[in-house]
Amino acid sequence: MKLQCDVEVVNRMLPTFGLKNNGRSRRAVLSIGKHVDSLYLLICTAKDRSGSKYKLKENIEKFFTWFVEEGKATVRLKEPAIDICLSKADTSSLKNFLSAARLAHRGSDTDSLSLSALGPARARDVEKPKKKLSILSKKDYPLTASFPYSLEQLQVSYCRLSRVDMRMLTLRALRRLDLSNNHIKKLPSTIGDLSCLAELILHNNHLESFSDALCASTLQTSLQHLDLSQNQLTVLPARFCQLRHLVNLKLDDNKLTRLPFHIGRLSKLRFLSAAHNQLSVLPAGFRNLCLENLDLFGNPFTQANALEHTIRLTFPLTLQELTSRAVVDLRIPHGPHLVPYQVCDELDFCKACDCGRSCVNSFIQTAVSMNLHLVSHTVVLVDNMGGTEAPVQKHFCSLMCYCEFMDSCVQRDLR
Repeated sequence: MKLQCDVEVVNRMLPTFGLKNNGRSRRAVLSIGKHVDSLYLLICTAKDRSGSKYKLKENIEKFFTWFVEEGKATVRLKEPAIDICLSKADTSSLKNFLSAARLAHRGSDTDSLSLSALGPARARDVEKPKKKLSILSKKDYPLTASFPYSLEQLQVSYCRLSRVDMRMLTLRALRRLDLSNNHIKKLPSTIGDLSCLAELILHNNHLESFSDALCASTLQTSLQHLDLSQNQLTVLPARFCQLRHLVNLKLDDNKLTRLPFHIGRLSKLRFLSAAHNQLSVLPAGFRNLCLENLDLFGNPFTQANALEHTIRLTFPLTLQELTSRAVVDLRIPHGPHLVPYQVCDELDFCKACDCGRSCVNSFIQTAVSMNLHLVSHTVVLVDNMGGTEAPVQKHFCSLMCYCEFMDSCVQRDLR
């Protein structure tokens, strides 16, 4: 039975002599094994690879396991009077190790224990945990060995991966995952279990979709940088904008025909690039963004014309439309436990009229030209003609609102 973690051995007698412990933990390998017909704990560090032995049978005063889920625990020995403080351990391995130590202390069921040889530790086992790893060729890619569990940054590029290796998804400390320049077509929803992931780079792959499951995962609160450039994406899911902590979003060189309807809800977004796609118009919520840099170059934007419109008004308004509008306008709480799921879905995609009221399935839609400097400090030119304007959708809840808008457009042109 072995455990790799950080260890600090605290001598409880030092304060009686007016001395202090150094308070420094070291990377170590802990082993439980038999020596002279008794079970011992061996602690080996890089400084002392031969290690120090401590008897376990009837020698443990107490276990402190309040923070075991964080990979921390303390084992208090009777003789010598020391506390063995464990940290930065794999949670599952730590629990198994503590269970084995309890059995060794009681001296019961020790035959079921997987005992280790109490010999010197290998140098690689007591090295500092690796935080960063870059693999830039297929020949360097590990086929059988696991990735170091302590990794916080992992780059695997130019390895021709066709899928995400499930071994990567066990790296709970991972903050940056770079899988650029591979052949990945689909992302597993379990990427969303990487609760610390702040940067996900998938540049130059073969991705055709980005799943709803990822948008509903822990990435909602952790993901800040997302690079999906140079893929095969045609549309992003409706719930993409639940990733509300995004600061930097790269969507260049895809086949996107539209941006997410609620992109304006990405209140922390500061850098957006969606150059060289198939965007013809921007969603109405786009005007709510507050960016530092925006790049929409090379999209086939249509010429905005308020006279060109789509009418989806029904006369009179249906009871469902009236109810839905009231729920949104009065901010009445709603959810699948109160109203049918389909109605919830429709409410999530309500439109805002100029008059301040909402519309759901009954509206008039047109497009107006907007200077992109209104939403971004720096704007990359939209076309080769030096333009910085693009069409943005606009919705009206009634014919009266649309007519008032058209009157204002005519009066402005007359001036």
